[in-house]
Amino acid sequence: MKRKYAQLHLNFGQSDFMFSNCKTCGFKFVPGDEEDAKLHKEFHKNYTHGIGFKSWRNERVIETHSLENSRVILVLNDDPPAHVRKVEEVIKMMEMDLGDGWIFHKHCKVYLFISSHRVAGCLVAEPIKKAYRLISNSVEKSAVTTTKDGKLTPTIFQFGNISFQRELRRKNWLPKNERKSEDALLGAIVCENDAVTAVCGIRAIWVTPSNRRKHVATRLLEAARKSFCSGLILEHSQLAFSQATNAGKLLATSYTNTRSFLVYYTTSLL
Repeated sequence: MKRKYAQLHLNFGQSDFMFSNCKTCGFKFVPGDEEDAKLHKEFHKNYTHGIGFKSWRNERVIETHSLENSRVILVLNDDPPAHVRKVEEVIKMMEMDLGDGWIFHKHCKVYLFISSHRVAGCLVAEPIKKAYRLISNSVEKSAVTTTKDGKLTPTIFQFGNISFQRELRRKNWLPKNERKSEDALLGAIVCENDAVTAVCGIRAIWVTPSNRRKHVATRLLEAARKSFCSGLILEHSQLAFSQATNAGKLLATSYTNTRSFLVYYTTSLL
């Protein structure tokens, strides 16, 4: 049964309104309220450790890791409804960090990293036709402004003479020093003028907080690289990335072993 998380108190604009805000998962709750405490506990565990996952009878297993009893499975849009609903549930959790409404569409291939009966990470890949090579060291430090509630930060991409802006979700409950460190590396990202042929776009990748720095993202990228194209294993450098977060840039640089990795413009593909 799919659970719904709903706040049980009305907020008419009062400051704080007796709420406490979890600094890890962002859940607002009223201290001492049993129902709020129960909802917060469940949501917190799902956010930090991953949404619960019961094995499916027909799984499309891409990779297994026997030492950790984990695996990567692939889900497509025409898979059984229960499989697609699980993906949608995971996407909703990802949107807390990456922003609403852009991560998933029907042409995407979704890779789930399953560990200890939970979805520890998710990669969303899509077919693309072209990408642009990032000019090394093109990310400039800048004072990136945020909205009043601290949720959105604009980042500007430039492809030749064309530029566009994406707004990235940020948690307004993050400590100020963490927000500043990320802001310092967000700014203009400049690419080469000429596009190159590309087939696999990494639209989004996300790992639960408790599973970060455990190579989950790398294993998801490896699964996509080896299985995205039927009968063809892509080179590391052939993957193109859409994320502009500091963490996303560091991951792409490390995985492709170059600062001039491929990037692409997601909204032009829908």
